[in-house]
Amino acid sequence: MSAASERTTMLVTGAAGPAGRALGVQALEQADRGAGPRLVGVDLAPTDVPGYDTVLPVVGALDPAYDQDMRDLVARLRPDLVVPTVAEELPRLAVLGLATGMGAALVLSAPGPVAVAADKLLTMWALAERGVAVPPHATVAEVGSAADAVSWGGGLVVVKPRVSRGGRGVHVVEDGGDPVWDSLDATWLVQGYAPGVEYSPQVYRSPHTGRCRVVVLRKTELKQGRVGNAAAVERLPDGAEPDVAALALRTVEALDLVGPVDMDVRRAGDGTPVVLEVNSRFGALSAHAPEVLEDVLVEWSG
Repeated sequence: MSAASERTTMLVTGAAGPAGRALGVQALEQADRGAGPRLVGVDLAPTDVPGYDTVLPVVGALDPAYDQDMRDLVARLRPDLVVPTVAEELPRLAVLGLATGMGAALVLSAPGPVAVAADKLLTMWALAERGVAVPPHATVAEVGSAADAVSWGGGLVVVKPRVSRGGRGVHVVEDGGDPVWDSLDATWLVQGYAPGVEYSPQVYRSPHTGRCRVVVLRKTELKQGRVGNAAAVERLPDGAEPDVAALALRTVEALDLVGPVDMDVRRAGDGTPVVLEVNSRFGALSAHAPEVLEDVLVEWSG
């Protein structure tokens, strides 16, 4: 059998987005070493993406035709693995995978854990219930007005959509007259602001043994200054921030997530690391921790 025929074929959703492109970078690097997966992508706006054989069109996760479209794509392409990278589709794809028997080919946690991680408020509730460190958090209704929120947060708070991708919609409220507050409703989460260093642990948890790998990335620059996605990161040596790594491990175990997990962690005012949000998928920074993809290729397609 040729090396090409032995390569794992991965169907990656959101191939043209940041997380999908990060997987393409890793596929190219592995190909340079004579190894690595064959990537076939799908995206709402298909285009050529480095590392992918092709990128095909697909409807959005909120489209009623999504289930049929994805089912047909999987049946036609017959990939070894289906790897989702789009936040909005994760709960729906987890259920679709269960209903259609994708089984171990779908690199995703079970529907329940996926649904909890997909909702930032539910994530806070679940982690707090299990004793995992999170910032103070509340619904808009619980806090009241913008002035009440600023007082509750000790000077400022962060508001973010409960369901969103990355740093989209994240806003800092530090003025009791902030006009943004009046547009918020029950679809938003209020969090206390953690002023310390921010990290993005890249985690892999085995679906078979529960073994975990944690690679800690430190965010050295944020796109919105105090909040938002990382503009630059530094990979830290193993053991450099043991409390952050331990928190990431506790988080995936508490939520019962498996496979690749990307999360945001920040140090509170007293230095304690707290979990801001969790993504049960490969993230935009996964190329800084290529071991996670290597673990997937060994355990999910071995």
